[in-house]
Amino acid sequence: MNTHKISTKDRKAEIPGFIIERTSKRMRQSFKGVLKKMEAGITIDQWVVLYELKKKDGLSQYELASRTFKDAPTVTRIIDKLCDKELTIRLPDSEDRRRFNIHLTDAGKMKLDEVIPEARAFRKKVWKGLDEETVQFLIKTLNNVFDNLK
Repeated sequence: MNTHKISTKDRKAEIPGFIIERTSKRMRQSFKGVLKKMEAGITIDQWVVLYELKKKDGLSQYELASRTFKDAPTVTRIIDKLCDKELTIRLPDSEDRRRFNIHLTDAGKMKLDEVIPEARAFRKKVWKGLDEETVQFLIKTLNNVFDNLK
């Protein structure tokens, strides 16, 4: 008979949600270190917004909030910082004067060109030891979990 008691810490490690959260936090901390080491001058949240604008320049603040899973006030603050750094610019929407579309500046495009190779190297480190099939399975599984929470 096994009389070994499982500590609370050990039980937490067995819960998938805890493992996902723990992994997410470590990934953020590690990538934050990459940005700091390379003296990129941007935060992870600013990086995410820049990268979304690379995929589709001219998004509205609302669209950026939706794509980054952040609330509108948070995205507004991120964009304010990016505009202060001259990496993005707000331009009035041609169809709705109340809306602004966010565009990358040349400096923003150069910042992306600087960070993307480091982000790719980081991603390679993260997926080290996992074959493509495993990575795709993990992505599909996590997307299923995400969709289940809608």
